[in-house]
Amino acid sequence: MPASPVTPSTGSPPLSYLCRAAAYPLNEVRPIPLGAHDATSPRLALRWLRERTQHITDQLDAAYAQPGLHWLTDEAEHERALAYLTGGTGYQLTLYDESTRYVLLASPAGAAP
Repeated sequence: MPASPVTPSTGSPPLSYLCRAAAYPLNEVRPIPLGAHDATSPRLALRWLRERTQHITDQLDAAYAQPGLHWLTDEAEHERALAYLTGGTGYQLTLYDESTRYVLLASPAGAAP
């Protein structure tokens, strides 16, 4: 009977990326979680950041949404985010409106954002 193919193991589990979004209202003690996701690659982490940024900007007034909308189309910034994540460093995007700070971040598991 022929042996089944064996995939070589590197001995270490694949690196995961922690993705989180939260709102920080000005007069609140605790943040309001807006989503969390564990991605298996830097590109999937960036995809999650883009999706959550779109969701947040869709709910902001036009003037406050502009920075997020600009970020969504800024390919150079996306490449920079990928470089950070691939290099083992976290990436954070912060958006604001008149009463709340929205923080979106992705970082390799175990890394400081």
